[in-house]
Amino acid sequence: MLSNSVSISMSDDDSNEINRIRSTRTRRKRKKPGHRTTFGELPRYLLRLLLRYWILLVLLLAFGLLLFESTRIGTKSANSEHNQLKKSPDSSGNLNRLDPTTKVIGGVRQRCLKLLPPEELEHLDILDRKDSTSPVKKLVYLTGTDSSSSHVRGNGTRFNLFTGNQSFAEREASFQVTETVSVHCGFFNENGGFRIEDEDKMFMQTCQVVVSTCAFGGGDNLYQPIGMSNASTQKVCYVAFWDDVTLATQEAEGHKIGDNGYIGKWRVVVVKDLPFMDQRLNGKIPKMLSHRLFPEAKYSIWVDSKSQFRRDPLGVLDALLWRTNSVLAISEHGARGSVYDEAKAVVKKHKATPEEVQVQINQYRRDKLPEDKRFNGKKALSEASVIVREHTPLTNLFMCLWFNEVVRYTSRDQLSFPYVFWRLRVLKNVNMFPVCTRKDLVNSMGHVRKAKPLEFTTGYKSVPINGLPSDHKKCESRLFVQLMSIEKRSYFKSSFPGLYLCGWLKRGPVGGLGKKTVASWQHMRDIEGVWKSEKAGSKGLMQLLERET
Repeated sequence: MLSNSVSISMSDDDSNEINRIRSTRTRRKRKKPGHRTTFGELPRYLLRLLLRYWILLVLLLAFGLLLFESTRIGTKSANSEHNQLKKSPDSSGNLNRLDPTTKVIGGVRQRCLKLLPPEELEHLDILDRKDSTSPVKKLVYLTGTDSSSSHVRGNGTRFNLFTGNQSFAEREASFQVTETVSVHCGFFNENGGFRIEDEDKMFMQTCQVVVSTCAFGGGDNLYQPIGMSNASTQKVCYVAFWDDVTLATQEAEGHKIGDNGYIGKWRVVVVKDLPFMDQRLNGKIPKMLSHRLFPEAKYSIWVDSKSQFRRDPLGVLDALLWRTNSVLAISEHGARGSVYDEAKAVVKKHKATPEEVQVQINQYRRDKLPEDKRFNGKKALSEASVIVREHTPLTNLFMCLWFNEVVRYTSRDQLSFPYVFWRLRVLKNVNMFPVCTRKDLVNSMGHVRKAKPLEFTTGYKSVPINGLPSDHKKCESRLFVQLMSIEKRSYFKSSFPGLYLCGWLKRGPVGGLGKKTVASWQHMRDIEGVWKSEKAGSKGLMQLLERET
């Protein structure tokens, strides 16, 4: 039987070629024209992917954002801690710097504060100027004996026994310039607070030129003045006002007042019974009322506690007052010129409440205070951390009016300065020096710590003790104790042997909690002495203690 098959012999190379062709045909069959993505179809393709996988993309985006924010917050916190650690040495690096501050004028770099050469500063004397052209010849400071202002408001204002009750009519009258002006200017009543020891008062009355600062509530450290000549050291007083809180804070850090009353070049005056709960307002007293504190002084230089004074005082008077024929020199505000812009900034930076700022600004608008950024050719807004002035009736009036405004409204004196400057148009010889001059005058150290506010306690009636005389109409009357001077309280106590007062009744309605604590310890020692003796009232005291315990 014949077979129809034909046998064909193939080499290995031919077999591989056939397999390659089959494989290529197979791959070509699997490709479909519809799966090809051209450049023009790319957006449509991406849109289909987005519609299909949008939930996954949202989750990935949220996770990435969360990771980024957590990393950024961690980095910011680390940088903040680093900056805080870095800030202290930077601020302390300013301490004791004497290098001059300069600026470029007409292509030439010049010093901002042009002082006399050192050899001339040594021979510089206090200039005694007499201004016969001043419209104000005499100031009369209103006190508690004036019937028009003999009481204290109780309607929530900050007027008190220290300031007196300045009515709105009296405020308007104080701006009327005559040869003799009656004005509220602090120290209204002897029981108003801000008590200074007699020894310190005697020293302050000897000062003809004074550089002063203050730190109440333990706020700032005391920086020693530098850069003065030997002549200024002998002719200028350096006075720093503290309260008990600052005294305790500084002593805890090893800064103790010497037996002579000095720390370095500063004569430290410890003030008792600050009149305001607002420590910023207490600080306005030495800042604005230096003519009341230093009645014999001819010139004064105020320096904020956050700064170190670094120039010769007499040279500063010569450069800023005498050579410019000025009676008041104060630093311009570096950022703003309008009081209305400053009011917005004060609220934005939480320096005062919007309500109290609005009350002040509304009154200034009613008085038609313009929005001009310059008055009498001078910049309207001041920075006021350095104030250099001659003590004349006119400048003293200006400072009294300025002080009354910060008492009536907010403690931000930048808001009230333009108003008083605008109202008191007769004050023209004012030197508004630029910011670079202020930087040459002081080394800025910044605030070290926040000042502690005062906390006042309320008085109550004392408990009568058997065997001790008492006067319910006087001793237990809050009004009577409030109006009683220290001498009267001492006389009242000596008139009734065995009578003991403690706390509010013992000290009167002034002083913080720390002072009440000291008075309480003293009272406990008094009780212990009565307990162990046969003094009048000892039996009644024991009965009271047994009943109360």
